Amino acid sequence: TSCCIIASLIGKAMSSTEEKAYEIMRNLGVDYVLVIFGGMIGYSGDDINKFLWMVRIAEGEHPNDIKESRYFTPQGEFRVDSAGSPVLLNCLMYKMCYYRFGEVQHSYNTPGGYDRTRNVEIGNKNVKFTHLEEAYTTEHWLVRIYKVKDLVNRVRSSNSLRHVFTKKRLSSRKSYGSKKRGNIRNKLTVIKGKRPNKKKGKKSNKS
Repeated sequence: TSCCIIASLIGKAMSSTEEKAYEIMRNLGVDYVLVIFGGMIGYSGDDINKFLWMVRIAEGEHPNDIKESRYFTPQGEFRVDSAGSPVLLNCLMYKMCYYRFGEVQHSYNTPGGYDRTRNVEIGNKNVKFTHLEEAYTTEHWLVRIYKVKDLVNRVRSSNSLRHVFTKKRLSSRKSYGSKKRGNIRNKLTVIKGKRPNKKKGKKSNKS
């Protein structure tokens, strides 16, 4: 069904690099993307912990592009630290959750970018975006929203910038054929500044 196709494309976008994800999002007409991130406060129900479900859904429809095994280490572990899979550390979901998180230091005893949910220091702290920009992040980073940028070479059309040139000057006055200005059908002729001339009709005497 169409819902399954869209769900698989969303999963594919989140599982892909930013460049490949951007193509999918533009085709779907996506303007904003939201992720739930619990690494700041230790919330375990975030999108990183649920991410493999997106990978599996995407793999079901796009097995040549997405494979779940690529997001695990050679030892079969799902890790977000420096030992994690390079495919995971560079996919869109990872980058959206951990953007600027490397600058966050909870205390003197923990390094910058320490994920309180996974209890590890994240492996990719140098996250940068080309096609997305951070639009909103809540105080505790639980909700993060990103704006999808427009195409650089996209030409926008605006009605305010469009001009219509005509050979003749347009007029809002309508032409009524024989009904000229000042001439009211079946009534007296009206001329500005003059009284209308009344025509006296002949009275017929009935006997």
